[in-house]
Amino acid sequence: MRERAVGGTSEGTGSAADSIRPTTTERHTPVPAAPSGRAEPTGKADPTGRAEPTERADPTGAGGEPRDFRAAFAAAHLAMALVDRDGSVVAVNDALASLLGTAPHSLLGQQAADLVDLAAEARTWQAYREVLRGRQARLRCTRRLKHPDGHSVWTEVTLGPVPGTHDVLLSVADVSDRRDLQARLRHLQMHDPVTRLPNRALFFERLSAALEASSYERGGTGRIGLCYLDLDGFKAVNDTLGHRVGDRLLTAVAARLTQCADQSGYGRTGGHLVARLGGDEFALLVEDSTGTEELVDLARAVLAAIQEPFELAGQRLSVSASIGVVERVAEGTSATGLMQAADTTLYWAKADGKARWTLFDPERNAHRMTRQALSSTLRPAVDRGEFALEYQPLVDLETGAVRGVEALVRWNHPQFGTLTPNRFIGIAEEDGSIVQLGQWVLRTACRQARRWQIEHPSDSPVFVSVNVAVRQVWDSDLVGDVAEILADTGLAPQLLQLELTESAVMGSAGRPLQALQALSDMGVRIAIDDFGTGYSNLAYLSRLPVSVLKLDGSFVRGFRYEGGTHPNPADETIVEALVQLAHRLGLTVTAECVETAGQAARLRRVGCDTGQGWLYSRAVAPERIAEMIRARTSSG
Repeated sequence: MRERAVGGTSEGTGSAADSIRPTTTERHTPVPAAPSGRAEPTGKADPTGRAEPTERADPTGAGGEPRDFRAAFAAAHLAMALVDRDGSVVAVNDALASLLGTAPHSLLGQQAADLVDLAAEARTWQAYREVLRGRQARLRCTRRLKHPDGHSVWTEVTLGPVPGTHDVLLSVADVSDRRDLQARLRHLQMHDPVTRLPNRALFFERLSAALEASSYERGGTGRIGLCYLDLDGFKAVNDTLGHRVGDRLLTAVAARLTQCADQSGYGRTGGHLVARLGGDEFALLVEDSTGTEELVDLARAVLAAIQEPFELAGQRLSVSASIGVVERVAEGTSATGLMQAADTTLYWAKADGKARWTLFDPERNAHRMTRQALSSTLRPAVDRGEFALEYQPLVDLETGAVRGVEALVRWNHPQFGTLTPNRFIGIAEEDGSIVQLGQWVLRTACRQARRWQIEHPSDSPVFVSVNVAVRQVWDSDLVGDVAEILADTGLAPQLLQLELTESAVMGSAGRPLQALQALSDMGVRIAIDDFGTGYSNLAYLSRLPVSVLKLDGSFVRGFRYEGGTHPNPADETIVEALVQLAHRLGLTVTAECVETAGQAARLRRVGCDTGQGWLYSRAVAPERIAEMIRARTSSG
């Protein structure tokens, strides 16, 4: 008669009695005393002391109520029963018997808890016992009952005391239609209308449930995996063929993903969950995964399936997908953490060239997290004074004298220690903080160069070379900033050199070219850094206001002798040709990464003007540069 119930609470419903009066089946029950002013009910006593209920003498009563409350009980559409303090049924109406699919008299004397399965859950059973003892006013719960003809009936069970008696009223409302409607509404709420796949809400519900179950169940592998994929170029399909074709493509992709999930095996919950998370993003959740290899095999199968052409509306479409793959122990993993890892890995797959799967790499992720931490603290670090400048000498190759210095910024990070520019300059260029940082570097370097000039008035002043990112030219008034800083510090424009990379300078037009020309007209020297590694467009070189070429260290390293044999004669030929070309154009040449005296000698022989590298000095504090200037003055 009964099936184990599914819990839940809600408000019950009932209905008024109609004109037809069904028979009331009951055991003899004491009738409560009538209120003052009303006629006492009459009846004959049985040996047990219970009275046979009869109609009241006054057909309406003082308040206009039905003359027999049992008539309302019997005629009610709501299934009801009276239960004594022992839990036994003492009276039932036809509605309850019909709901349970049995004869009314067969229910008398049975335990109410057995009829509606109240003992299935410990908490419900305890509350039921409290209601019978009069210690709790009401119990309401949802139960699924089994009808004799085989179908299930969802019911809402309510128990409460009958005032003035020792009995409890049990009411059972059929809520099957309401449950079916709720189920249909939930399905619509939890599924994507285009692909019919589970949506983001249901995916996260299943993911959270899987992680929670893995924390206390020991029957599975205790691991979980996720393939998070995004279609490459789907926007182009929507833009060119329309959203209708795009929706058909998504539906076709969903079918292939489902097929891949079905073919890859079944887990504890009946199969891998395939969900559409939004747009052209899908996820395949693998519960109780057996390891990374299972997820990789699934990702390969999905990638191959997606790359097969689609035939849609008479058109043949080809798309690819990028997939982020994450597999790990479920215990200690949160849904948010797993999705963040999957999203990061998907981004890597996109960045690595698309149409591929990429496995989550903890080390790569740690680097990303560090980069993110640096990005979030970079702007305020300037205000907190966490940056400092070191200077590397630029030495005359003929005389060995220090002609200038290059300012190199260092970040004294409170967590990661001292960081060199390659750790944070790229981040600063991406988020725009390079403008603020660049202004600070420029002002600090000019102020320091002017201080050296004042401290050594009898010696030729050294110039300072400052690196400038192309974004500084676009996103700020670089010309105005330079003019203001030179005026504030008192440094002559001829003692300032601005270095831009070859890729930033070559091809410059419009505003960048105008800015460089204005700076050159001001007297500031413009240098091309790392020359020879970028475009190397000689036609542009003749038109740009450039005064210095800085040869990339990859050429200079070829000048090193090892065992008396020159490792790469071509490097010397290239450098010699570049030096001659630069001199013919009126430019000076600086060689970077000079590390040995042999390199310096050969660079000097081919006519290179200045050198920079560890042979002369690493980047040092301003005080060390001052010592070098004093030493130059003493030797002079």
